[in-house]
Amino acid sequence: MTGPERNSRATDGPSGASPDQARPGASGEAHVADQPGEAQPADQPGGQPRRSGLRDPQRAVRGLGAGTLGLEALVLLLAIQPIRVVGGDLSGAAIGAVVALAVAAILVAGMMRRPWAWHAGTVLQGLLLLAGLLHWSLFALGVIFALVWAYAVHVRRVILG
Repeated sequence: MTGPERNSRATDGPSGASPDQARPGASGEAHVADQPGEAQPADQPGGQPRRSGLRDPQRAVRGLGAGTLGLEALVLLLAIQPIRVVGGDLSGAAIGAVVALAVAAILVAGMMRRPWAWHAGTVLQGLLLLAGLLHWSLFALGVIFALVWAYAVHVRRVILG
């Protein structure tokens, strides 16, 4: 076929009219919200439209936070062996701290619906920076993920206002 396919159901309404013409109010009469000077329904309280254009900005932001923390947990767990091989003396306390931080990151990622979860994620970044006292590479990871978390918080503020 060389052209676009015609959908036979698109024009077969109750009287052979298109679905737009078969809908009440679509046959030439304007909707109340389409008339000039009338208020259109708003997506947010106060009559302002959504700033981000996302269908569910809360859900998108929660996904960003959970994804960031999940990635952090994965990197922390996968970094244990290379740090031991390349970095040298990684003590048992440092390994325990890395595992505890990864588990905490997974738990907080699962709790992103709670209002306190963003604060807990920020505290988690500070704890990872403090783990740098146990090994310098943990401090480097802490700086990287603190910057990523700061960006996620910035995006959250921009989207949610």
